Amino acid sequence: MRIEIYVEALKDDLSAAAAAGDEQVASAAARLVAVLDPALRLRLLDLLGEAAREIGDALPEGRVEVRLVGPDPELVYVEDAPAAAPAADDALSARITLRLPDGLKAGIEAAAAREGVSANSWILSALARAVEPRRGKAGNRLTGFGQS
Repeated sequence: MRIEIYVEALKDDLSAAAAAGDEQVASAAARLVAVLDPALRLRLLDLLGEAAREIGDALPEGRVEVRLVGPDPELVYVEDAPAAAPAADDALSARITLRLPDGLKAGIEAAAAREGVSANSWILSALARAVEPRRGKAGNRLTGFGQS
């Protein structure tokens, strides 16, 4: 996705709006356009990150990530590895009492129903994913924002 197209369009819109004013307004807008470029890029990346998070939350499995390829962002679907089933020696014998807010309990039950499993199975899978060590090479992913 070429973010430059959108940044330039926003800068053109600001310049066009300023053209309706007098020379001082046009001069002020020209100075603003010159310094807005990094801020516009950052806000567009924030928007893409939020959109990726919302899309990922709606997916039954996997997630969407925003990756930078040079100066341009790219939306990438990343499939989650299936949760490991308990080993044979990990018989389901341990019990735990867990107190949940009603809203969270309802959310768990809804997620379990979407996946066609019991709430207990859904919670086991979620816990297994959470404690499973990350796969892949350490240090191969950067997070945060860069500015040039």
